[in-house]
Amino acid sequence: MPEREIRQIIYLHQREGGARHFLREPRQRADKMPRQRGLARAEIAPQRHQIARPQHPPQTRGQRGKFFFVFNDLRERWHFRDSYGKNWRHFKGNGMENTYQTDVLIIGAGPVGLFAVFECGMLKMKAHVVDNLDEIGGQCSALYPEKPIFDIPGYPEIMAGELIARLEEQAEPFRPVYHLGQQAEKMEKLADGTFRVTTSRGAVICAKAIILAAGAGAFGPNRPPLEGIEEYEGKSVFYMVKRRRDFEGKKIVIAGGGDSAVDWALSLADIAEKIYVVHRRDKFRAAPDSAARLQKLAAESGKVEMVIPYQLHGLEGADGQLSAVIVADLDGAERRLETDILLPFFGLTPQLGPFSDWGLEIAHFHIPVDQATCETAVKGIFAVGDVATYPHKLKLILTGFAEAAQAAHAIHPLVFPGQELHFVYSTSKGLP
Repeated sequence: MPEREIRQIIYLHQREGGARHFLREPRQRADKMPRQRGLARAEIAPQRHQIARPQHPPQTRGQRGKFFFVFNDLRERWHFRDSYGKNWRHFKGNGMENTYQTDVLIIGAGPVGLFAVFECGMLKMKAHVVDNLDEIGGQCSALYPEKPIFDIPGYPEIMAGELIARLEEQAEPFRPVYHLGQQAEKMEKLADGTFRVTTSRGAVICAKAIILAAGAGAFGPNRPPLEGIEEYEGKSVFYMVKRRRDFEGKKIVIAGGGDSAVDWALSLADIAEKIYVVHRRDKFRAAPDSAARLQKLAAESGKVEMVIPYQLHGLEGADGQLSAVIVADLDGAERRLETDILLPFFGLTPQLGPFSDWGLEIAHFHIPVDQATCETAVKGIFAVGDVATYPHKLKLILTGFAEAAQAAHAIHPLVFPGQELHFVYSTSKGLP
C-alpha cells in the first residue's frame, strides 16, 4: 500500500483518563465525513469514546496542520483536532442544532472566500466558512482542478487545484472553521446589529458581519433529459473532471460544444482508449483555437471521433456502470457508442438561492455593492467575487482578492467598535 494511503488513526479510551498514541494503520473513511482538501486526511477513531486529551509525539514539519476526527459519544457529534493539539471544535454534526459565535461569517469557500479568511485574520477577526459543496475551492475544485490559470500575480501558470491548496495554507494560521456540505438558508438581523444564520444542516452561526463570496451563487449542472441517468451519476456519468488519471484507458463519450467539452476532449485524448465527441452541430462555442485543435486531432488520430450532428438519446448499462450511449441525429437515426464513461458538459445553472430572501438588492443574479467597501444594501453584509457587481467590474479572481481586502477593512469597526485601525503592510507586522 502506498505511503500516502497510510494515515494516522487516533485510538482513544477512558482508562485512567489516558489515550494511546498515534498508530499508523490503513485509513478508514466515513461515508458521511467531508472531502475537503485539508481535511481529506481526517480519519475516524475505530473506538468511539468521550474525547480525551492525549499527549502527542512531536510533530514533524510534514505533519503540521493536519486534522483528525474523533466521535464523541457523549455529545453525539464529530469533533476535529488539529495536529498542534489545540482547539477542539464541532464540525458537521449529526443534524442537531449547534450554535457558534464568530466575528465574520463567510459564505462560499472558493478562492475569494479563502482569501477573505486570510484578510480577516490579518485584522485579528475570526471566521467561520459555509459552503454548499463537500470540499473547499468552489468551481476551482469542483469543475477544473487540473486546468491551468494564467492571470494570478506571481504565477505564470498555476493549476486551479494548486491555487486552492496555496490559499488554504495561507488561511490556515487563522484557524477558520469550515461548515461544508450545507447551505446558509435563514438569516436574521438581531437588535444589536449582529446576524444569526441557520444552515441546511441545523447549524446556527452568530456573527457581527457576513461576507458573501458565493461566486455565481449555488450552481448545478444542466443534466441531459435521459431516462434513468440518476442511476449512473457519480459512477459512470460525471459532470466534472477532478482527476485525469481516473479516466485512463477508458472509452469516453463527451457531449457538448463549449469550452469544457472541447478542453477536456483535448486533455483526455492522450490517456483515454477512445473519445467520442457528441455535438448537435459542426460549429463549437468553444475558443476557436481549441476547436481547431480538436478537429485536427480527430482528423489525424483514431482515438478521437467527432459524432456530429448527433444528440444524446439513451443509456445502456447495469448497476450504475454504462456499457453504451445511444445517440440520434436530427432525423431520428440512432447510433450505439460503446463506452465506459459519459461526460455531459451542458453548462451550469446559477442560483442565488436563499440570498434572494435576505432583503438584498438583486440585479441579474448578482448583488450590487458599494465599490469602496463592498457593502450591500443591508448594513453589515458584504459581497465579494463574482456574486458582487458594480459599474465596470472585471470578473477576475484577482479582482475578488482585492474586494476581500476592502470588505475586511470595512468590517473591522463592526467587530472592534471604537478601536482605530492603523493600516500597516504585512511585511512590517507579519502574521498576528
